[in-house]
Amino acid sequence: MESTIGLFKTELIKPRRPWRTLSDVELATAQWVDWYNYHRLHGEIGHIPPAEYEANYHLTDKKPQVTVKI
Repeated sequence: MESTIGLFKTELIKPRRPWRTLSDVELATAQWVDWYNYHRLHGEIGHIPPAEYEANYHLTDKKPQVTVKI
């Protein structure tokens, strides 16, 4: 988590200083989180966005079958 916070500060917070209002920071944060989860290509997971990787995982996730002995 520390690296994500550092990335957030480096990419968003510090370059846009000074911020005028808290609302400006909140909106920019929401936009950055959307980009981070849905548009950023992550090299460790095949150069796809994290949200796409997670969706693919859940589509292929094999659930164990429950058997009932009678």
